[in-house]
Amino acid sequence: MSSEHPLALHGGTPAVTATRPTHHRWGTEELARLTPMVDQASLFYWQAPQSTALVSEFRRTYPLRWNMPCSSGTAALHIAVAALQLPPGSEIITSPVTDMGSVIGILYQQCVPVFADIHPRTYNMDPEAVRRAITPKTRAIMVVHLAGNPCDMEAFMALAREHNLIVIEDCAQSWGAAFRGTPVGLFGQLACYSFNEYKHLSCGDGGLVGTNDERFGPTLGKWGDKHYDRVTGGRNPETLSPNYRMAEPQAAVAAAQMAKFPQIIGAHIRLGSRLLEHFRHLALPGLGLPEIDSRNTHSFWFVLLRFEAAAFTCTRDEFVAALQAEGVTAAAGYIPKPVYGYPLFQNHNFFGGGWPLRDAGLTTMDYRTVCCPAAEAMLAEGISLPISPALTDEIIDQTATAFTKVARHYTR
Repeated sequence: MSSEHPLALHGGTPAVTATRPTHHRWGTEELARLTPMVDQASLFYWQAPQSTALVSEFRRTYPLRWNMPCSSGTAALHIAVAALQLPPGSEIITSPVTDMGSVIGILYQQCVPVFADIHPRTYNMDPEAVRRAITPKTRAIMVVHLAGNPCDMEAFMALAREHNLIVIEDCAQSWGAAFRGTPVGLFGQLACYSFNEYKHLSCGDGGLVGTNDERFGPTLGKWGDKHYDRVTGGRNPETLSPNYRMAEPQAAVAAAQMAKFPQIIGAHIRLGSRLLEHFRHLALPGLGLPEIDSRNTHSFWFVLLRFEAAAFTCTRDEFVAALQAEGVTAAAGYIPKPVYGYPLFQNHNFFGGGWPLRDAGLTTMDYRTVCCPAAEAMLAEGISLPISPALTDEIIDQTATAFTKVARHYTR
């Protein structure tokens, strides 16, 4: 890079000079629901106005017959796994590149998470890796639509039919994403969504699990409500279930967010697409772009790039530090390591310092031997760029300029 354009890291002028507008996610729409909420006689969820409104708004995009609003996306996934009523030792295949929330419910239900490697460019599970992971104990596949990029649901549903498996869709990061024109969450038997503080739509923390499957739908609410029967009013639980109920204040905010779905998701898609189009046009050597099927809709919770070290004279972390100095909101990687690499998996420290399931001989899984090379490489090479409606076209354009400036400086 010419000394006429030194990096901001070295005293030059930052490439991103546009002012970031203040983005307050909640406003008049949320107040319009919260204000009458305080006049309600009760803030309990069952058949209450805000929870009912939330489900109604949700069904505008996701027409699922049975729905359970709950306390988090993690809770939604736990409810989904619990609803399957699988015997201890059953295996559920999922991605090694995900949040802990995807696997907590599997472990609590005394099932075994099995990690299948990812596709190196979509960052979602590779269907062929899932096929290789299927054993006689496999009962379900939990697909994770990472960062808003839809998984190959055609392949996964075919695989599930072939092996008589249940499919749970983890849609926590994929509000507004669609596979071949159909919203994600409408393919598998169960779909789980998150209203966490940092997701596309938020009420601080919350979730929702839904289904059209008659095997699970009628009892879905019980699995997040101590197995109480709210329809009959019975407090005579037949089995063990946690309490994951969502209260009316959360539901009011989540309903308002769902009502703003087109604007919020539209901004994510437009801004994320604009940034990727810049990168495609620039064709910067050494920066790998995510693979997105043109028939799908990526809803861009974040953009994830691959840093190919051989093309540069710096490390991935040094490259990101230079980007940050230029004013780019970027991070090295996504999660620090694949989920199976976390200490609790390496030590099998799930319950009381051990794993009773393994001690009882119901599984021989040893996470110390698990290796997903594509996942490990992606996390070592990834650069993530969050997408938010707070961004502007000017910021997106200047972000692309910053990448060009930093990449040219460090290109071999």
